Amino acid sequence: MSTFKGIPIARGTSGQKYVTEQGFTAIRDGIKRSAGAEPLVVGRKPKWLRARMPAGARFDSVRGIVREHRLSTVCEEAKCPNIGECWNAGTATLMLMGAVCTRACRFCAVDTGNPRGWLDVDEPGNTARTVELMGLRYVVLTSVNRDDLDDGGAGHFAACVRAIKQASPSTAVEALTPDFQGVLSDVETVVDSGLEVFAQNVETVRRLTHPVRDPRAGYERTLSVLEHAKRHRPGVLTKTSLMLGLGERDEEVVETMRDLRAIGCDILTLGQYLRPTLNHLPVARYVSPDEFDAYRRHALELGFLECVSGPMVRSSYRAERALEKNNCGLGEGVPG
Repeated sequence: MSTFKGIPIARGTSGQKYVTEQGFTAIRDGIKRSAGAEPLVVGRKPKWLRARMPAGARFDSVRGIVREHRLSTVCEEAKCPNIGECWNAGTATLMLMGAVCTRACRFCAVDTGNPRGWLDVDEPGNTARTVELMGLRYVVLTSVNRDDLDDGGAGHFAACVRAIKQASPSTAVEALTPDFQGVLSDVETVVDSGLEVFAQNVETVRRLTHPVRDPRAGYERTLSVLEHAKRHRPGVLTKTSLMLGLGERDEEVVETMRDLRAIGCDILTLGQYLRPTLNHLPVARYVSPDEFDAYRRHALELGFLECVSGPMVRSSYRAERALEKNNCGLGEGVPG
């Protein structure tokens, strides 16, 4: 393997530095290896966390298009267990602005580094073409944090939304964005791009925000971003997500729900945290399906338009069905 100043020019093992194709260094899976750290063992994964193998005619068609045109989706990159269900429904998640994040959250396996202003200027057009080729009815656009950019990438995000809308006017767009360092004018740039749903994930309860999230992220900042998005364009739906199983208490989950409703957040998703590597935070507990159902009932009682809640739920899970008020078909759900 070739090296640059002793650093491999390829993706190394988890926690190791490497040099990207664009020439900047990054850490694979985001978190450096910690010597001597003993993993916290909480037992085998329960049976409800077993994912079904993806299958279906539409899934096979979409996968063929992705392979043929060398397209990149978060669905595949993140090895999402729900890929078959979402692709069969004409929904997918695309990641913008590269695969290297300027932050290092301790739950996330995205590579960490400083892209030093690099952007793919062809990405808006290519993203629109991807959506068109895949025949998506609903697309979620997400991205790494890009604190190296003056606007956090807000202008680029908005350009991608506009390009999709021009090429595929009937496709609904959800933007799952960074916090743009709390700069509200950057939030407005994205909200004004023509999207239907604006999302920014609070990730966990207030007490666990640090160490779960990068020090540059914040519980109050996420609330501020979501509140401003809703105030700026009331017709846009706002959405956020929490991972459970990190050590939160029931009353803290409820407190977070109340904080989110107080700033007008419309949609909440709840899912089980799963440890991506031994360098990341351990799982404190596995939350049962019955507990997820109880959380959902409480969220609906508080006034959320929908709360998609279940062990395998991820923030973009069946996003196009969020307003059917049936927990996206998970179990019997709760009547709307």
